Amino acid sequence: MLDISLNRMALSAMAVLCVTSITPVTSAQETSNRASASGLSSVSDKDLRAFVHAYVEYHKIRQAYEAQLGRVQDPKEREKLEREGDSKVKQALEKQKLTPESYNRFFSAINGNEQLRRKALKLIDEERRQS
Repeated sequence: MLDISLNRMALSAMAVLCVTSITPVTSAQETSNRASASGLSSVSDKDLRAFVHAYVEYHKIRQAYEAQLGRVQDPKEREKLEREGDSKVKQALEKQKLTPESYNRFFSAINGNEQLRRKALKLIDEERRQS
């Protein structure tokens, strides 16, 4: 019915981060494989901060639109809200000079490295407190 856009893929990846940031990584080998598959063995502090800003902004957008989407019955209005939310997520990524693809690469690298994941979670908590 609806085409899956890059923005929706970014939304999906961001939602997965939320889930995986709460659940522990199942094995060190799996973690190592994901980091290698992503093509990134490390993420610079600048890139990590950009990722964190985009992640926190995404969650603000998601919270705002989830409530609205839950109340909308009209499919056309729902689609309009989804497009509007997608656009805001795209703007949040662009503001941090990220694309959905680069965001997904950082996502994989961060979740594939326990130390980097902890650092990201700490920065996410700090960013949330500041905003």
